[in-house]
Amino acid sequence: MAEKSKKLHLKIVTPTKPVFDEQVDMVIMHTADGQIGVLSGHQPVTTVMGYGPLRVYNDEKVEYFAVFGGFAEVNREGVTILADIAECPEEIDAERARRAVERAERRKTEQKSDLDEKRLKLALRKASVRLDLVGLSDIKSGDKK
Repeated sequence: MAEKSKKLHLKIVTPTKPVFDEQVDMVIMHTADGQIGVLSGHQPVTTVMGYGPLRVYNDEKVEYFAVFGGFAEVNREGVTILADIAECPEEIDAERARRAVERAERRKTEQKSDLDEKRLKLALRKASVRLDLVGLSDIKSGDKK
């Protein structure tokens, strides 16, 4: 019989609440430099989190979170993510995210400065990540495994 893979401890916290705190098989996260996958025994690293979905693999199941900014520390014990914002699919209001995308698209023509453009891109990215996550959530709860 094959040896069961070692687990790692994943903790996700925001300034307002703890979001997740469990032993898992693997984490794939968006960092400022791209995606990183972490298994038990990963080399220690500290990184800046980007905006994107976080995938958590555990016992043949996958959970998703929308993570926006912050830091992640990988060490021997596992992964700690101190996120500016972290949401699970159930917390996301898809209609609100759709309206945010529409607002951002309308504002493209109204932008007056580089700061406006950066804010617009940020708002669009956040809304898009949320909509993507809701879509991923729909897939995992459907017939696909």
